[in-house]
Order: sequence, then structure tokens, then C-alpha cells
Amino acid sequence: MTKNGDSRDVPLSPLARQTIEALPRSLTGVVIPVHPEALKGLWNRATRRADIMDLRFHDLRHEATTRFFEKGLGVMEVAAITGHKDLRMLQRYVQLRPQDLARKLA
Repeated sequence: MTKNGDSRDVPLSPLARQTIEALPRSLTGVVIPVHPEALKGLWNRATRRADIMDLRFHDLRHEATTRFFEKGLGVMEVAAITGHKDLRMLQRYVQLRPQDLARKLA
């Protein structure tokens, strides 16, 4: 389910696809049968155990988007993966490091 209700295809790496296909199948079609509140509790416990403060699950989306660009994917490729229709919103998710840009210029 997307926020805007539009369906879309999500490209997955071979490893991601293999991991999802290895999960037990539910008759309802739900991939991960965990209530959002339970997932929130699991996330909080995991970050507490790892002694990580102020990390939200959504922060992983920012991290992944940045890594896609670091892997050399283009703007339209990353937008296709993340589902961003507005490139200004995509830009908000990217945190390019100056030292990485300087290395590319060398």
C-alpha cells in the first residue's frame, strides 16, 4: 500500500527477492504478519539493545536513498525504486557527503 493509493512495481535485488520468497506464505497475502504497534516495539527494543539513540525506522529510507546514489544509480532510477514522483522530495532524502563528491572530482 502506498500513501497516495497508487499501485506500483518495486524493483528488488536478487538477494532481497530471495529473502522475501523464503518467508512463510500467509493465506491473506501479508508478507510480514506483524501489527505496526508490535513492529514499533521490536524496533525500539532493538535500537535500545544496540545503544542507538534517536534512530527512527523511517531514517533507513533516507540512508538507502543516499546509498543508491553512491552506487552510481541515476536520479530517475532512484526515483523508480523509492517511488518519488517529485524530484524535490527525492532531493530531501539524499545526504551526499562532501568527501565522496570530492573523490569523484579527483
